[in-house]
Amino acid sequence: MAALVVLGVIVLALALWKMKLVIALLFAGFIISAAMRPGIETLQRRGFPRALGLTLHYVIFAGLLALALWFAVPRALDQVTSAVSNLPQTRRELGAEAQQSSGIKQQVLQSLQRRLKEVPSGGTVFSTVKTVGMTAFEGAIGVFFMFAVAGYWIFERERAMKVVTELLPRPKRKVVRDTWLLIDLKLGAYVRGMALLVLIVATTLSLLFWAIGMPYWLLLGCFAGLVEIIPVVGPIAAGVLAIGVGLTESVHTAVLALAVIVCVRLAQDYFVNPRVMGSAVGMSPLVVLFSASAVVFLFGGFAVLLSVPLAAVVVTLVDVIVRNKNPAEEETPTVLFAAKEAER
Repeated sequence: MAALVVLGVIVLALALWKMKLVIALLFAGFIISAAMRPGIETLQRRGFPRALGLTLHYVIFAGLLALALWFAVPRALDQVTSAVSNLPQTRRELGAEAQQSSGIKQQVLQSLQRRLKEVPSGGTVFSTVKTVGMTAFEGAIGVFFMFAVAGYWIFERERAMKVVTELLPRPKRKVVRDTWLLIDLKLGAYVRGMALLVLIVATTLSLLFWAIGMPYWLLLGCFAGLVEIIPVVGPIAAGVLAIGVGLTESVHTAVLALAVIVCVRLAQDYFVNPRVMGSAVGMSPLVVLFSASAVVFLFGGFAVLLSVPLAAVVVTLVDVIVRNKNPAEEETPTVLFAAKEAER
């Protein structure tokens, strides 16, 4: 019997490891559901069915995405076209440009010239394009699956919670339910707060980069906003890229870009984040960095987006199980919506 139990655990672990992508998409769907639930329940209290509230959330999300694409994509394409048109097109042009340059720019151009000699053949390029197309198709299927899970979980969470709690001893049921609700509130608050931060950072940096005359200001601002969702590494990468682009213009522009990034980062850390995120996750930067590193090492780079929510779940469980905290007495995170579920 012991051998069968050990064998069963090993088989289950291997199965979960093979299904790690599906599990990650399920977890992402639960997170999106937690982010939408307060808004759907607010509409439900005002007489809107949950199905209509869910549809309205998806329509608003699609509309905001379309609006952002309509506003940003044409300008971004213009900047990309301008950037590409200024680049040397052949190895000879690269060599001539490298001879006229010096320092880091010369080294970069010479490296590009060497890389052009390794350009793959037409068949290899076709195979690469085909692989990229399949990856994009699989990504689209994954996104659809994630939002479908979020929609179903809006309706099925209470039933699942009831089934799980009924399997436990009666004294433990309330603690498990309260812990479940607290985790759900933390995940939802984190997603809503992060979406708001992405919008604030992208808008603020784009405008400031435009004001100081930074080339490709819209691309840099949008990139800096998007990488906010990558813990620790994302903002650093955005800052390094902005300074590098500024150096292509002048040292003065690079210094101004550095000043803008530092000022925005300080304002974000001391004024914006405490008011937007509040106690959504309640973790130190060291825990966040360790969580991101561990998740990337175990599950791959795609899972870094889920590292902070996963760490928030683990920290909450440790507080309740190991430190014997009462989840009903914990501070309830609220971002954009009041947490009605905490009033129990």
